[in-house]
Amino acid sequence: MSFADHTLTIRSSADLVAVVPYLIGFHPGDGSIVVIAFRDSRVVFAARGDIPAPGTPAHQLRAFTDDLVAVVQRQQPVTAVVITGHGQARHVDPALRLFGEVFTAGGTPVRDLLRVTDGRFFSLSCDNSTCCPPEGTPFDPTTALVAVQATVAGLVARADRAAVAARITPVGGVARDSIRRATGQAATRLESLIATGSEAVGAAGTLAVRDALRQHDSGTRLTDDELAWLTVLLTRTAVRDRAAELTEPHDGHVTFWVDVVRRAHAPLVPAPATLLALTAWRCGDGVLAGMAAERALQIDPAYRLAGLLLHALHAGLPPSLFEQASIDDRPDLPSDPRADQR
Repeated sequence: MSFADHTLTIRSSADLVAVVPYLIGFHPGDGSIVVIAFRDSRVVFAARGDIPAPGTPAHQLRAFTDDLVAVVQRQQPVTAVVITGHGQARHVDPALRLFGEVFTAGGTPVRDLLRVTDGRFFSLSCDNSTCCPPEGTPFDPTTALVAVQATVAGLVARADRAAVAARITPVGGVARDSIRRATGQAATRLESLIATGSEAVGAAGTLAVRDALRQHDSGTRLTDDELAWLTVLLTRTAVRDRAAELTEPHDGHVTFWVDVVRRAHAPLVPAPATLLALTAWRCGDGVLAGMAAERALQIDPAYRLAGLLLHALHAGLPPSLFEQASIDDRPDLPSDPRADQR
């Protein structure tokens, strides 16, 4: 079994369990369930969720199951799934069996149900003690050959979900104060530019985005003044949309927008956070994409594009469908460059 976009090959259940963290971007904690979707012999999609706590009413577990199954079934065509549950048997096994029943009832074959507990995995689908011993099969996700191959292929598995969130933690202290001052100066500069007409603002925005991406690609980090000017320009819808067009779906541009989100003056974070969400999503990193969209909405709950992105992510829609639609059909923002973008 192979990944759709990598040459990495999975030859056994041990390989599959070891590579799960690389599929979702971090090591799943106890209470996680991961559905790995296949198109013939290739992994095409992976979705993770938190199993409701033990003792939760049965209808809540069923609702959770139905929601996650629906997300996976939108990834057409899916020809089979493998489901892994992480944690103790009393918590994980009922959810694994329910997922298996729902997928089977919906016409999607389930290749295996695997519980991962304390460094061992157990198959709930296999009763052959020769290949699936009742005491489980030990594995080490950090030293397995497939994990090494995943790392070489550029896949990253962070310690946990919190480690992914830490990537976009805002800077503080002197760095925060410096960017605030630079943003004030950039806002004054934009006010003067606006007075000359919208074409001048659009041209300046395109130039700033091109230069910033080119500078990052060459290994040079933006100064505070450059980053402040970029984020102030991104408050203009046309500039943000142009930035989305110029940003390419590769890890380098994900890293670029991560840096901008971390350093941007807080009121101006929604635009770069949304661009990060879109870029990460196009690169297959749904976890970071969701966190970035949520960050934009925490600052501005009415930020429309971030809301649309988050809805699409939760629905399990592929980026290609989202990109076919217009990014934003509203008129440009008011001329105040310090106003939050919607």
